[in-house]
Amino acid sequence: MQHQQRSQGRLSPSSDTEDIVALLAPRLVHFAGVARTEHVTRAAQEMQVPQSTLSRSVVRLEQDLGVDLFARHGRTLSLTPAGRAFLVSVERALAEIERAADEVRADADPATGKVAFGFLHTMGAETVPGLLHTFRADHPRIRFSLVQNHGDAMLEGLRAGELDLCLTSPVPDAPDLVARRLDEQKLRLVVPADHRLAGRRRIRLAEAADETFVTLEPGYGLRRITDALCDRAGFRPRVAFEGEEAETLRGLVAAGLGVALLPPPAVPRPEVVELTVTSPRAAREIGVAWLAGRPDTPPVTAFKKFLLSRRGRLLPD
Repeated sequence: MQHQQRSQGRLSPSSDTEDIVALLAPRLVHFAGVARTEHVTRAAQEMQVPQSTLSRSVVRLEQDLGVDLFARHGRTLSLTPAGRAFLVSVERALAEIERAADEVRADADPATGKVAFGFLHTMGAETVPGLLHTFRADHPRIRFSLVQNHGDAMLEGLRAGELDLCLTSPVPDAPDLVARRLDEQKLRLVVPADHRLAGRRRIRLAEAADETFVTLEPGYGLRRITDALCDRAGFRPRVAFEGEEAETLRGLVAAGLGVALLPPPAVPRPEVVELTVTSPRAAREIGVAWLAGRPDTPPVTAFKKFLLSRRGRLLPD
């Protein structure tokens, strides 16, 4: 295919892509409209654009590209081979832009929009399903994109624009984030049912100094809390296994592979005993966080307001 070259092309092959897009984008709709009718007057009427504006836009587009897109025949036009090839890509690009615009408008719709919501694995069995059930009683058509992960990963998701809100622990303290404490969750020392401490109801954490622990991996908030509590109790835990799920750790405890500091289970397990820790005070704060300065869509605003209204009663009884 041979393209007719215009001598006054303003863009060279070495032009930056961003420069090309910024220059061409406003003229692509005009080009597509003229290409569909092959008549400037009819295209101007259909698009409700002055004919002179449309003509200048098409000419400037050809000059920008350095290629003739139309052959002129009096008042009518016909696409050149280059114009036909260009039109295919332009219509594809415009359709994708229209699809993206429809999608973001739909996500921001007050009644049917979407919230990208992250939360800790330990809150996935009861807490979050209960929250969503209560919220959707008043907002039945709002959609959710749910992400379960550890705290650090969710905060990065906020910064990357992948999440609107997240429930996490510890409550973050960072200048680019806004965080609000919502509730507190007690942690218990979980031991096997046949363990020497299994007959107890309460325990000082220092009494477990010689035990082998199973914990979450470094980087998880609960791991940091475990290490801090053991440090306050005067010892450094001997860690035999590290995992990514609290219930997996509870299973390791049930198998006699160690003890663990964990939040209450969704469903009690008869193979383990959960002891109240009297000293130091063993609890973790649960909070909601979002990126400072980012405008909220109406669905995010509604869900944020709902979460803040649950302060002190976020967790199931």
